[in-house]
Amino acid sequence: MKNPFLLGMKNCKTSVFAVLSLVIILNGLSTFVVVVQAGAESKVHIVYLGEKQHDDPEFVTKSHHRMLWSLLGSKEDAHNSMVHSYRHGFSGFAAKLTKSQAKKLADLPEVVHVTPDSFYELATTRTWDYLGLSVANPKNLLNDTNMGEEVIIGVVDSGVWPESEVFKDNGIGPVPSHWKGGCESGENFTSFHCNKKLIGAKYFINGFLATHESFNSTESLDFISPRDHSGHGTHVATIAGGSPLHNISYKGLAGGTVRGGALRARIAMYKACWYLDNLDITTCSSADLLKAMDEAMHDGVDVLSLSIGSRLPYFSETDARAVIATGAFHAVLKGITVVCSGGNSGPAGQTVGNTAPWILTVAATTLDRSFPTPITLGNNKVILGQAMYTGPELGFTSLVYPENPGNSNESFFGDCELLFFNSNRTMAGKVVLCFTTSKRYTTVASAVSYVKEAGGLGIIVARNPGDNLSPCVDDFPCVAVDYELGTDILFYIRSTGSPVVKIQPSKTLFGQPVGTKVADFSSRGPNSIEPAILKPDIAAPGVSILAATSTNKTFNDRGFIMASGTSMAAPVISGVVALLKAMHRDWSPAAIRSAIVTTAWRTDPFGEQIFAEGSPRKLADPFDYGGGLVNPEKAAKPGLVYDLGLEDYALYMCSVGYNETSISQLVGKGTVCSNPKPSVLDFNLPSITIPNLKEEVTLTKTLTNVGPVESVYKVVIEPPLGVVVTVTPETLVFNSTTKRVSFKVRVSTKHKINTGYFFGSLTWSDSLHNVTIPLSVRTQLMQNYYDEN
Repeated sequence: MKNPFLLGMKNCKTSVFAVLSLVIILNGLSTFVVVVQAGAESKVHIVYLGEKQHDDPEFVTKSHHRMLWSLLGSKEDAHNSMVHSYRHGFSGFAAKLTKSQAKKLADLPEVVHVTPDSFYELATTRTWDYLGLSVANPKNLLNDTNMGEEVIIGVVDSGVWPESEVFKDNGIGPVPSHWKGGCESGENFTSFHCNKKLIGAKYFINGFLATHESFNSTESLDFISPRDHSGHGTHVATIAGGSPLHNISYKGLAGGTVRGGALRARIAMYKACWYLDNLDITTCSSADLLKAMDEAMHDGVDVLSLSIGSRLPYFSETDARAVIATGAFHAVLKGITVVCSGGNSGPAGQTVGNTAPWILTVAATTLDRSFPTPITLGNNKVILGQAMYTGPELGFTSLVYPENPGNSNESFFGDCELLFFNSNRTMAGKVVLCFTTSKRYTTVASAVSYVKEAGGLGIIVARNPGDNLSPCVDDFPCVAVDYELGTDILFYIRSTGSPVVKIQPSKTLFGQPVGTKVADFSSRGPNSIEPAILKPDIAAPGVSILAATSTNKTFNDRGFIMASGTSMAAPVISGVVALLKAMHRDWSPAAIRSAIVTTAWRTDPFGEQIFAEGSPRKLADPFDYGGGLVNPEKAAKPGLVYDLGLEDYALYMCSVGYNETSISQLVGKGTVCSNPKPSVLDFNLPSITIPNLKEEVTLTKTLTNVGPVESVYKVVIEPPLGVVVTVTPETLVFNSTTKRVSFKVRVSTKHKINTGYFFGSLTWSDSLHNVTIPLSVRTQLMQNYYDEN
């Protein structure tokens, strides 16, 4: 049996990823791998049959076997071919099929689509106080909901480390009565690892094994069980609903209480991602992932959290290959809110993933926390860099920037990527300054290793100011500065014959004056699939988040690590959703999303503007953070919500041109799209995005009262620059008989040229509640030219 404490940490590697793959984001880094499919005749395919036609799961599974039997000719062949039967949230199966067999199944009228299996890869102490959910405050959402005790958060990820203290169930009541799941035994994992906190743990590997036939389960570092190898799943689960632990820190930095958002909520882990030793990556079969979501629907989870993001080019949410969108659609119809990370491909526009309008998509921000690290130059100038350096002070030491001074035949290289070309004597016994434009963590990690191997004593990396901060390994001084400060240091080096520098340990600074920013890596809108659907929906802290991990990934003896990415931001929202679900059991996923979006901060909690990291840094807009930074306390009492149901989703699919037959099979009832088709702008999201306004357009929205019965709301408009916005009526009146009211929004442009997006907002206010949605408009007049000529 493998000793988990002997498992070594692995370095991130970057290579090219195959078509149809998606990426789970780990530590803010996106890792790709070439997935080489064998030339065998049979491959795993997912056969999707839409909404299930029978409530008995066994009956559904038998119907799947009969379909395979009729295709393959024998029960034995059907049994050997079957990989998974999807029978709870929807109907379908995964099976090993040849191309011709897959084509025959796809031609059957009851089959919605057949797609080849694709693979996915694995992509706090301050968070909750920062968001206003302090345990010490007796009057807030956390305490009003008994900390989410009756809510179950399902996490689909890389597994769980059950010994972690964050899964202790001290003081937690009985398992919620609506739980139907269980705890599955396997390698180094038994049902006894579950308790009243970690109430469920299952693993799904058949799809993975069907493709990776050479996978050696005995020799693999991963565990053939729900146990977590990479630590990613444990980290995510901690953020969403971990029990509180006191006096946790990363080597003295960021110390305090680590806990989840809904710290009494129950956790159910669905492991669908597996470690490949030879490639040093964790990958997830879409067949296994879909089975995990199907089981979670059966088991009774209230929230599904997936820290999984896709890569360009994206598939439409109605595309057969968009399995997360497919599974999420069925989950939402069952009242389960599905929360997904938006991806780590920022700051470029049109990079946000998980764009289906029934998914709650999350961007990442910083916290009001930084780690200033004093750098003192020989001229007594003090520069504050950023690091997580907790070693001893490095006294005045020689400082070098490896460049050819003009009187030497030897080559010198000051680019961080090229430091290994320098001779050891260039860097030995010195602190090295280098510059990089690379955004990859591996660039800095490699530069550090080059300097250490050459006998250097420290490194100062000048880079993009928005790049992610990573811990210094083995307490080797590695400090990040922006290009301006790096240039100041370089000018000092060039000004003297004997430059020296002193580096002091990092400190933790939080609260004001540390500003909140949308993280540089956080993927941005607009939505490249359907621009009229605003994505991301919301933002939450996702930078340098301290949470539990597997012990082979720990930076201290209690099993905790700091990590960054939208992977860390998504479970923050999952925790908030769990609290809202505990308070409002009857709210739909759309109502919960609306409450979160319409009450969000458009400033930080201190009232300061939120910037978006990038080049150059700018004020954040809806394509950076959706509705804004989540404000849990306000979300509990939003006043009004923009709700959605099955009919709305069907109309949306009609509006974007989805096939009527496929819509009917997806929703489980006959659907006929109107002619002309409905406008996507009428889809009742808590946002208005008009990607190609030519002259004017009128759209309709509907609000549902969830506040005081007798309420009167008046409209307040902040129009985008050069855009005229008129709302009718300007007053909405709610009472005991009128709980839903529609209004029309007329939008026209003053611009005479094609423009980029301009931003504004539309707010309904009753003096107690401010129900605000973002308004994004782009003028596009070019089509008129072609129409007229």
